[in-house]
Amino acid sequence: MSETIGFIGLGNMGHPMAINLLKAGYNLRVYNRDISKTQDLVVAGAKRGVRPRDAVEHGGIVITVVANDEALEAVTSGNDGLLAHLGPGGVHLSMSTVSPATARKMQQLHEQQDCFYVAAPVFGRPEAAAARQLWIAVAGKAEAKQRVHRILNVLGQGVFDFGEEAANANVVKISANFMLASAMETMGEAFTLGEKNGIDRTKMYEMFTQTLFACPAYQTYGKRIAEKNFEPVGFNMQLGLKDINLVLDSAKAAQSPMPFASQLSNRLLAGIARGRGERDWSELTRGISDDAGIE
Repeated sequence: MSETIGFIGLGNMGHPMAINLLKAGYNLRVYNRDISKTQDLVVAGAKRGVRPRDAVEHGGIVITVVANDEALEAVTSGNDGLLAHLGPGGVHLSMSTVSPATARKMQQLHEQQDCFYVAAPVFGRPEAAAARQLWIAVAGKAEAKQRVHRILNVLGQGVFDFGEEAANANVVKISANFMLASAMETMGEAFTLGEKNGIDRTKMYEMFTQTLFACPAYQTYGKRIAEKNFEPVGFNMQLGLKDINLVLDSAKAAQSPMPFASQLSNRLLAGIARGRGERDWSELTRGISDDAGIE
């Protein structure tokens, strides 16, 4: 395969995704703010840029996997940004978790330049990205989605289409992250109740995840929470708080009350205040132990 695509953002998620594209035979032009993260990709055959625009091929496809709305705006806008150089017919495939409002703005900006913005946030931790086991929600114009379909199949195990409004995919993504954080809070409270009554947390985990809650979210995060072993860090508390606050902002805009999201925001904020901001977001459950007088 000789197609060249751009790839911007080589963090915990973006790096293994870029590696998989190289393995699949794509030519890559890569950009990352921390240039050291591009080194092994360059050794593997990628071309490195020093500005976001350097990753863009006129009329081509460029993928962004960045931390937040501000980072997406930074690599997209301005003279050094990707949008000014993407050109008519080009596709910006945004695989970041950003607000629906930003996705709407981005789609409009790209349409004004006669190019396409496709939102395709991913579901899964870095190990899932490395194993090409991500789930992907996609939304954008049909012709652009068709063009990136093969790329999405390289990166994930399944793609779910949510229509032509790019923001739809981001609503789905932040809703899922809210549900994951809710599951972690629930497990933390349940395991702590058991511990306070002299019950082995891991035995509770083993029963629950083999019976009523035999699903990846409970099995993956439940083991960490039951054992209080939060390494390695896949998604930190700072990013978790960002996503839950995106949920709250979207809920307010839609006049859709989400009281439990407020509780999760406070839980994550408390963890960050205790110096755990760079720790895995599953460590939010340490706050439950703190409240219960265990730690």
